Amino acid sequence: MRRMLRRGRGGLRSQEVSVRIAIPFVAEIGGVWAPVDAEREAAWELYVELATRVTVVELGEDEGLLREALSSFYTVFGTTREILRRYGPSVAPRVAPGQVTFGLLAVNILNLSIRPLLSRWHPLLAAHEAQRADHTDPVSHERQWSRAEELRNEIANVRKVLLALAQSLNEVAGVGDLITARIPRQTPAADPS
Repeated sequence: MRRMLRRGRGGLRSQEVSVRIAIPFVAEIGGVWAPVDAEREAAWELYVELATRVTVVELGEDEGLLREALSSFYTVFGTTREILRRYGPSVAPRVAPGQVTFGLLAVNILNLSIRPLLSRWHPLLAAHEAQRADHTDPVSHERQWSRAEELRNEIANVRKVLLALAQSLNEVAGVGDLITARIPRQTPAADPS
């Protein structure tokens, strides 16, 4: 990855970032990203959105609800559109072939990764949910679904795409890692008395 760094408010910021994001069964999108300040700000906003949602956190086999995961992806879709509208054309300038922008990356991730997941699985899961008996709790009913594992696998694939996007957003925003970095646990101090 080729990059030049400069000091910014959040520390070192990349002036140029090489981006490669593989979208399973579709394509690889990427190129060189030379972000302007509006793109850095938009990158930070979307990075925070991704870092605080189940969209980039691995969903264990017996964890969470698939409905909540799909709802989280749906929210990311809406928030990304809102960020694009708020920053306007400044995050999607015309660029030469082989270069990318925040707008180009965001729209491609929405249309090639998140939209297919939602448009396929939302109606299928809704149809299964509609068959739940009154005495069956939603968690048990969802876990009994014959297609639950298939949906979890597709969620995991989209998660990898969003993690790759988040890494690029993180680099452009010039901030610390909020997704994988953890604060070390402190052991309680011994009582001196």
